[in-house]
Amino acid sequence: MKYTKLGNSELNVSRICMGCMGFGDAANGQHSWTLDEVVVATKFLPRTEDEIAVGVTGQQHIRRMIDKSLENLGMDYVDLYIYHMWDYQTPLYDIMEGLDNIVKAGKARYIGISNCFAWQLAKANALAEKEGFTKFVSVQGHYNLIFREEEREMAKLCAEDNIAMTPYSALAGGRLSKAPCETSKRLLEDSYAKFKYDATAGQDGVIIGRVMELAKKHGVSMTEISLAWLLSKVTAPVVGATKLHHIEGAAKAVDLILTEEETAYLEEPYVPHALVGVMAQNTASAAKEKHVWSTGNQKI
Repeated sequence: MKYTKLGNSELNVSRICMGCMGFGDAANGQHSWTLDEVVVATKFLPRTEDEIAVGVTGQQHIRRMIDKSLENLGMDYVDLYIYHMWDYQTPLYDIMEGLDNIVKAGKARYIGISNCFAWQLAKANALAEKEGFTKFVSVQGHYNLIFREEEREMAKLCAEDNIAMTPYSALAGGRLSKAPCETSKRLLEDSYAKFKYDATAGQDGVIIGRVMELAKKHGVSMTEISLAWLLSKVTAPVVGATKLHHIEGAAKAVDLILTEEETAYLEEPYVPHALVGVMAQNTASAAKEKHVWSTGNQKI
């Protein structure tokens, strides 16, 4: 395995990160295809409406979440603590100060962010620099060969400020690792992935066909082609796995270098995609936030 620095941090990370959504209790969890193992992530979500109603502050919430994660992990600290999605109901200053306090307390070495717009990441790190707070060293967004909207703004910001990109959905829920005639339990039953990708299946299929073509040419798996492309763009994609050959294919991708012509061939059919999932919700939240300010309402 090859390793690289995570943005401006001192962390050495493998060029492939293993995503763990494929692990858990299939009978009681969110997904029927998962393998029966216990997984604890180092991300945290914004406050719930109930927490807000009883007066839990943003910083109290952050402390509670890291303490619970550390308790579950049986650890004193984590290397990277990820802010899972933008909290439109909590002042940014509270979020950044709260995360800085976690780092100063020795409970996290670095902080990352997920599911945000480039302007939000830039604003957060600018505030951190101004106030002497810890900056975000990584961003985990939705990015793969058939969903490349991160290239519009986020990739440029990360390149400029040396912020690591560690995207999720690296294989588009398995779509970039299987020929059109192949299927899996996840492809059949993952309703969230269907929500994200089914609307553009026709245009995405052209790209998937080219992945399959290059895989045959190189004598490798489609996984290796798809990840080799992504590895040329980002620091370390997060790749889910439920079988040994999934891990092996991901590891082999690190050593596969596509030519400029092959890269252009894979990229040429891409057309703009509408934002989906969390980022689509963020668009609506951002629009609502703008309306609050434009109507003159004071926001605490």
